[in-house]
Amino acid sequence: MSADLSPVISATTEWLLRSYQGSGGALDTALAQVQAHQAATVAAWLRYPTAADAALVAFVGPGGSDRLDRLAGPGPVAADGAEPGWRTWVDEVVASWAACLLTTPSLARAAVAALGGCEHAAGFPFDFRRLTDPDEGDLRAVPLLRHPDLQAALAALHRDSLVRRLHDEPADEQGPLEDPVTG
Repeated sequence: MSADLSPVISATTEWLLRSYQGSGGALDTALAQVQAHQAATVAAWLRYPTAADAALVAFVGPGGSDRLDRLAGPGPVAADGAEPGWRTWVDEVVASWAACLLTTPSLARAAVAALGGCEHAAGFPFDFRRLTDPDEGDLRAVPLLRHPDLQAALAALHRDSLVRRLHDEPADEQGPLEDPVTG
């Protein structure tokens, strides 16, 4: 994982897990962590595909979780009401794209396939199997995180830009959007 994107990936993973908590034991918690982390990693690598992009977001910051918190609720808050600093590193687009990947298997597979030219993935093999091909244990561990209805509002925020990115279209290009797998 790119060191420059690790705060964004970690904070967005944490936000996803707190906002769509599971109720299982230690194994389910670990499986949920892996799936949310894989989704946030793929989304961040697609959103910021070069080292220069990663450096820029590290310099200016990703925006924080304020809008997302209003959408899904802030999750557990500290007893003193103080906002944890990690929330400033949450990236709204990365969270939305991660929700799309977690709830739409065809998008997850297309997104992982699109990482082939990504600078962050260069030079080492990567395995996002828990994201792209979850087994029964994976699905049991994250019923809320992978629930299309519960994730609909979050996924809808930036789904169009994810689909455009997977079609290698400029983010500002207008036109009909299609799922990259089903057409």
